[in-house]
Amino acid sequence: MKADMQRRLAVTSRIIAGAVGGYALTSLIAIALLLVLQRLGMAKDEALLAPTLGSFVIYAVIVMTVFHARSATRAWLGLIGVSVPIALLVAILMQAGGGA
Repeated sequence: MKADMQRRLAVTSRIIAGAVGGYALTSLIAIALLLVLQRLGMAKDEALLAPTLGSFVIYAVIVMTVFHARSATRAWLGLIGVSVPIALLVAILMQAGGGA
């Protein structure tokens, strides 16, 4: 019974990681791409459209990666490990005037 409960918690944790963590990471990536494209001189409309369209593929890849991880802990650590540098990049780009 204990092993069954642990398996259920692991699956639940992966579902939450894929849904919530995947959404958060996808949003961070889309914002980072938007800011980078704006800094490269792309028009605001086009700079917003490209990451938005790409985010559908990015989200799907993230969810698949979460479920492919060896454990739920590794899935969460992977999400956090990728999110932190991207969040720092977004913060740097926004302070440098990329959000205007």
